[in-house]
Amino acid sequence: MNFLKNLTLYISAFMPMYFLVLIKLVVELACGNLTFNVLNSINLATLLLLSGASVWGLLWNIKFNSDVSKEVKILSKKNITDQHFLGYFSLFVLFAIPLDLSYVSVFCVYVVTIVLIGIVYMRNSLYYINPFLNILGYSFYDIEYVEVGSNQVRRAKIFHKGDLQIENKTFFVKLKNEHFSFVDETRRKR
Repeated sequence: MNFLKNLTLYISAFMPMYFLVLIKLVVELACGNLTFNVLNSINLATLLLLSGASVWGLLWNIKFNSDVSKEVKILSKKNITDQHFLGYFSLFVLFAIPLDLSYVSVFCVYVVTIVLIGIVYMRNSLYYINPFLNILGYSFYDIEYVEVGSNQVRRAKIFHKGDLQIENKTFFVKLKNEHFSFVDETRRKR
C-alpha cells in the first residue's frame, strides 16, 4: 500500500508537465497540425489518466490518509519551497515544450525518461519535490519538532497550506516519513 501511495505522489509531481503537454496536444489537434491517429489517441488518454491519478493520489495522501497523526510542538521552521520548486518546474517546461509526441521514438524516450526520474525520485524519498502542491498553495518546510510528551528533538520536512505560524501552538502531523508529511489542519490545537 505504501508503494502505491508513494507512486501516486511521484505521478502527481508531474501534473504541471501533463498539463503543458495536454495543452500542446489539444492545440496541435485543433489547428490541424496533428491527426487523431492511434499514437495521439494513446497520448491523450495517457495524459488524462495520469492527470486523474495525480489528483486522486494527492487526495489520498492529504485528505484520506490513514497514517497516524502525532501531536507535535514545532520548535523551528524554515520555508525551503524555493530551493526545490523552480529547478524542478523548469525541467517540466524544458521537457514538455519541444516534445513532438506524434513520433513513436519520441514517445518512447518520454516514457523511459519519466520512469528513470521516478526510480531516482522514489529510491531517494524525494516526495517533497512536488511543484503541483506548491501551485495548490502548499509551502514546504524543514522543521525541528518534539512530540508532545517527549523531549527528543527530531527533524522532518512537511507541507503546510499557507504560512506556518508556530507560536504557542501544537499541531497534529501525519509523519509519513522524514521527507514527506502534512500538517493535519483539521486537528490543529491552539
